[in-house]
Amino acid sequence: MGRWMTMLGLWVGTSLVAGCSSSSQTAEDPTCDSEPIVRTTPGGVEFVRTPSGCFEGLAGFDYELKSVEIDGLRQGYVDEGPADADPVLLLHGQPSWAYLYRKMIPVLVVAGHRVIAMDHVGLGSSDKPIDIEYYSYVGHVDRLEKFIDALGLRDITMFAQDWGSLIGLKVAGENPDWFARIAIGNGTLPVFPEGVEPYPRVENPDEIDPDLEPVFGAIPTQQPQFYDEDCNRLLEATNYFGSWMEYAMKAASFHAAEVVEAMTYYDVPSEEEAAYDAPFPSRIYMAGPRTFPSLVNELGGQTQDAWEGLQNYERPFLTIWASNDPGNLGSCEVQQNLIDNVPGAEGLPHTRLPEASHFLQDDQGAEIARQIVELIEATP
Repeated sequence: MGRWMTMLGLWVGTSLVAGCSSSSQTAEDPTCDSEPIVRTTPGGVEFVRTPSGCFEGLAGFDYELKSVEIDGLRQGYVDEGPADADPVLLLHGQPSWAYLYRKMIPVLVVAGHRVIAMDHVGLGSSDKPIDIEYYSYVGHVDRLEKFIDALGLRDITMFAQDWGSLIGLKVAGENPDWFARIAIGNGTLPVFPEGVEPYPRVENPDEIDPDLEPVFGAIPTQQPQFYDEDCNRLLEATNYFGSWMEYAMKAASFHAAEVVEAMTYYDVPSEEEAAYDAPFPSRIYMAGPRTFPSLVNELGGQTQDAWEGLQNYERPFLTIWASNDPGNLGSCEVQQNLIDNVPGAEGLPHTRLPEASHFLQDDQGAEIARQIVELIEATP
């Protein structure tokens, strides 16, 4: 048990308190097992595009993959429901993609909403620059803003989790009029002073370290209880986010499904694990998920204005938390900090969902969607 708890902390231990054109994905790409084709944008960015065949027949995910071109790269997304309805924008974190929202999309569509689940660049069906230096926190924020403008989205109801919240809340804090409502699950917008890097940078990030062993294999598929009903910790984990940064960046064994499986309350069936890994048929496609944890060192001085904007956000702001996320983002303190500081959170039915962990959309997606539907109906 001790070794497992130490490994668990490697994932979630952070101390966080261009012209555009739209299209559908086509069958122009080679088969999923073909050699990667390195392409180049007009601006000189080298990237790979996951073959469309990799997304065929995914368990529980019968949705058309669309894309909009931003700065020469396809930004992938799912767009379901009435085109003239106010949008519900779903933002995932690392290393997942729109597949994480497969249980929420149908509930929201049946309720009459337009549902858009966007893939951050480097993940899901979005194009994947191969140079890790391409990826940055402000770059992800900039692309989200351009995506929203490209699709003409306003009066948005946003649900975001994990890195989706760090990106989405910066955009919302700086553009509050775009958002009619916000719901956050296991996420936040941390504020660090300019110049502060909370963790050491990963040394030699492009090298594969053969000594980095899988860190999630010892975690049982069925999680134990980490909190009691009063939010007291029952089990402790060694939380050092720097180790997770290094593992994600350099370990040959790192892949998306191992993270989702480890940080869900329930077992993820093998066919669904395969779907989480589908965007990444080989390591050349992995620069995006590899770099995401290290972007925490880029937050210094970047989020203060957005946080101040959220402290003046009076439209509905709901927190929907998992009750069994052992990392900092799942703590009651992080959830309460949002409730206490965002005016729009006052009086709303904030919850902690039982039998849900960090990737709560996979564990309790239908229930989360139901609560979002109720929020929209209660705050027309």
